[in-house]
Amino acid sequence: MSLQRVAIAGFALAALAYLFITVLLWLRRSATTPGRLLTLAVALQAAWAAVVGIALATPVLPPLAVDIAEALRSFGWVAFLAVLPSVARVTPDGDPVVERASAVALGGAVVLALISASAASLALGPTGQFGSRTLLAVLGLVVLEQVYRNAGDSQRWALKFLAVALLAMFGFDLLMYSNALMFSALDPDWFVSRGYANALVAPLIAVAAVRNRTWRLDIAVSRQVVFHSAVLVAVGAYLLAMSMGGYYLRYFGGEWGQIAQTLLVFIALVGMLVVLLSGQVRAHLRVLIAKHFFNYRYDYRERWLALTHTLSGSAADAKPGKTRTPTGNGDLAARAVASLGALVESPGGALWLRDTESYVYAGGSNHRGSQAPIAADDPGVLFLRRTGWVIELPELARHPARYENLQLPQELASTPQGWLIVPLALEDELLGFVLLRQALAPLRVDWEVRDVLKTAAVQIASYLGLQRAVEQLVQARQFDSFNRMSAFVVHDLKNLVAQLGLLTSNAQRHGAKPEFQADVMATVENVRQRMQGLLMQLREGTRPIDKPAATRIAPLLDEAIASKRAMQPVPELEIDDSVATAAVLVHPERLVRVIGHLLQNAIEAAGAAGRVDLRARTVDGEMRLEVQDNGRGMSEEFIRDRLFRAFESTKEHGMGIGTFESREYVRELGGALEVRSREGSGTTFLIRLPLERAEHVSAPEPSVAGALLADDPAGT
Repeated sequence: MSLQRVAIAGFALAALAYLFITVLLWLRRSATTPGRLLTLAVALQAAWAAVVGIALATPVLPPLAVDIAEALRSFGWVAFLAVLPSVARVTPDGDPVVERASAVALGGAVVLALISASAASLALGPTGQFGSRTLLAVLGLVVLEQVYRNAGDSQRWALKFLAVALLAMFGFDLLMYSNALMFSALDPDWFVSRGYANALVAPLIAVAAVRNRTWRLDIAVSRQVVFHSAVLVAVGAYLLAMSMGGYYLRYFGGEWGQIAQTLLVFIALVGMLVVLLSGQVRAHLRVLIAKHFFNYRYDYRERWLALTHTLSGSAADAKPGKTRTPTGNGDLAARAVASLGALVESPGGALWLRDTESYVYAGGSNHRGSQAPIAADDPGVLFLRRTGWVIELPELARHPARYENLQLPQELASTPQGWLIVPLALEDELLGFVLLRQALAPLRVDWEVRDVLKTAAVQIASYLGLQRAVEQLVQARQFDSFNRMSAFVVHDLKNLVAQLGLLTSNAQRHGAKPEFQADVMATVENVRQRMQGLLMQLREGTRPIDKPAATRIAPLLDEAIASKRAMQPVPELEIDDSVATAAVLVHPERLVRVIGHLLQNAIEAAGAAGRVDLRARTVDGEMRLEVQDNGRGMSEEFIRDRLFRAFESTKEHGMGIGTFESREYVRELGGALEVRSREGSGTTFLIRLPLERAEHVSAPEPSVAGALLADDPAGT
């Protein structure tokens, strides 16, 4: 069988397949515009396959008929895709109505471009014909890519098979005609396969039609879609023109033709990369699209999201400022300038923020002007605070009367390429202002630009105000932490003073004893070391400065009891056998102070005729220490609201932080301090600490303070 007959069979098969789908779609009679256009596109596809098959089988049809059928087939698919991005609504009766969005205008422009390209091909011969059909395939792929990329997940489910089918059809045409453009002739194998390829994707179109009976896709064409589409169309047209130029250079340039073609292609690619990477060219294109394709200059949803992302630090173009202010807003200042600049295609600027009696430079990007502070009572600053206007510096220079003959500070007026001054107002306060550089593309500062800058400035001011409030809160917490640490230190100093007072009291009776004199020196040295440690805690802001160590608990309990033997009643110590070898990870002196504080409170609550017990045992991998008295007890309300609250005390000279500090220290060790009490039935404090399984356990020596207190039989 000849290739011609094989090709005829392929196009006939495609014609029958698409005719069958056309009949099915016509019988369903879709009520929507996309549905009708789908039926038309499939019918044109069937007509195109039939025309090509008839033209191959008989010379009845002229070549012009094949060209027209080819153009109409592409027009049908492009028109269908162009109306898919539409805004759908439902009438009160429940009938679906599709209102065309700006995508229809885009589709119409694409169709007109295709018609022009097809008409031009009639006069340019094979090269123009193959080039225009290559452009048809490129434009079809561009529209398909934009529709599919901007559809939601559920919409892509309906579009998936249609997208695959059209991608295969237009992709096949692109490869075939670009190859023909390169060699000035169609490849017979490609052409024979074309009919079968189109027939094979027909079932995919049928499945897509079944999946979406109304063809209503709630897609709105954004400025980014139009921007990228325009770039792709321009690049495609540019490459097509360069390829045609290279073709003529190669075949009409003589022996230098191939060299000239190579250089032309190289220069064309380099030039295209330079243009695509140019921020100024992109800015011009965005301004052009905003002016001629849309009623409003901005896609406010997109701009608001971009502003939020930039201010939150997730935008890639947010660069940290070179200078930081005392408030630490450098990074946020750079992001604020970048977000405002993006709205008006400005490449950078600077931000000044309020700092006491002046506005200081807080940061920015690409700022080459002055960074000097500006007085808060400067006329320009007062004007911004009073009016909240966006000042356009070139307009101020041309028409000063529009700005009440305002005289700006020299730091702002002399900035190179200075363009706009945007105030940042937070309620009634002028928090700062931004100076933006001249835009990359000419941009008229109309009411819409001013409104969007003012709205963005309010958002930026709220971020900066929040940043300032957070920094003030952190500073307040630092002072609060220092004050709290000071209270703990004062409490410890009170205990040291008590030791020194006890020492002087005992000196009247034991001053002549060598043993007492030795104890005095040891006690003074111990007090000195502890006071030095307290000073270090104040300086470092941490508590404690030394690390806890694995320590046997029994000697610490003996020391705590010894420190209270001069008091009435004397605490009784009960130690379980398991405690003898048990150890916990603690600071020995601090734990002795915690137990001593609990014993002191128990003794005062029990009275001289009462009873106080200190018990120790190990249960389930933890050390349990109980301090129990039979005193007056505490109410549930007191335990809940006052017992562990700092600076709350029932004692005349108490500071109210002993019990609070005890609980916090036990928690710091990974344990818990619990209390059980009833009014008139006594109180039990329970300390629970995790046991330490370290191999090296230290046994602390009794402190000198404990020995001195035990040596005071009078209880002074």
